[in-house]
Amino acid sequence: MIKRTLILTSLATALALPAFAEGDPEAGEKVFKKCKACHAVGEDAKNKVGPALNGIVGATAGQVEGFKYSDAMIEAGAGGLIWDEETLSAYLAKPKDVVPGTKMSFAGLKKEEDQADVIAYLKGF
Repeated sequence: MIKRTLILTSLATALALPAFAEGDPEAGEKVFKKCKACHAVGEDAKNKVGPALNGIVGATAGQVEGFKYSDAMIEAGAGGLIWDEETLSAYLAKPKDVVPGTKMSFAGLKKEEDQADVIAYLKGF
């Protein structure tokens, strides 16, 4: 009986927490190919049509040096928008829903697994 109670309590606790799947960085590297036309990551990453994304996870929006952001993205960063996993996931799904007026013209990654994988990949930079 005690074992069953512990299992049920653990399950209830897990369900009460936000569901952020741990992504697969290797799968994320493959999904990131959709992003490479506009973004770069890695040691020699430079801004392109979009900013270089090194260090993006946990960063304030609109802060990559040398990139000309939309006024909307600058305002979002000034207003405290941080690229945590939850916000990045929402942005990757529908950029214009998170930052209306953003210059990013990407339709979005519809699969939550793809979003989690890309975030896991970006964490490596």
